[in-house]
Amino acid sequence: MNATIAAMTYRAMLGRRRALLLLGLPLLLLVLAVVLRATGGDDLDTSVQVLEKLAVGTILPLLALIAGTGVIGPEIDDGQIMYVLTKPIPRRTVLLTKLAVALSLVLAFAVVPGLLAGLILTGTTANVAPAFGAALLVGAFAYTPVFTALAVFSRNAVTIGLLYALIWESLLGNFAPGAGAASIQQWALAVADALTSASQVDATVKLAAAVPLLLAAAVGGAALGSARLRSLTITGAE
Repeated sequence: MNATIAAMTYRAMLGRRRALLLLGLPLLLLVLAVVLRATGGDDLDTSVQVLEKLAVGTILPLLALIAGTGVIGPEIDDGQIMYVLTKPIPRRTVLLTKLAVALSLVLAFAVVPGLLAGLILTGTTANVAPAFGAALLVGAFAYTPVFTALAVFSRNAVTIGLLYALIWESLLGNFAPGAGAASIQQWALAVADALTSASQVDATVKLAAAVPLLLAAAVGGAALGSARLRSLTITGAE
């Protein structure tokens, strides 16, 4: 970790425009949870659908994409990364610091609000809220390194990430059984499925397969991003 790089990255990520993006979706989730609870629409079927489709299926990947690509992608695109690369700081430290900032933002704006929404909707029923909280947590540690690495590899990281999260996971994942095997969303839901007795939670991937896949995504994303950044030349960054 490098405190200076972390501080600079937080300032960039918490600027007005990005802060609105980070705050908007979790606020929507919490407002929806409160409204459903107040109007009696918080039956278990509806609550699980909100947590699965909105919290895990939409908000988590989108915020991980915003944070993961935002901490380093714009600096590579406009050449500002050159300032960091010319300093006597190991490239691995740069990448891991950026990744730590991204993870902290995803935890704050996706995982915590998702857990709170679960508690508002279901309380302690069938352990649903903690189960989805755990799913959001492991999902954050898988999505964020993958999207951060993607930002180091490609200038089209946001487009690729959106295609993966919204088309592959959300669309194909619901209609093509084999798509779940390559879906971080389904890997995370396998954790929720294992931790709750609610029959409404049904992941397409077994926990025994999901755990190593989640670990591979987290470690592999960090390692590949670090390796790519080490090979990035000043000229290439410009």
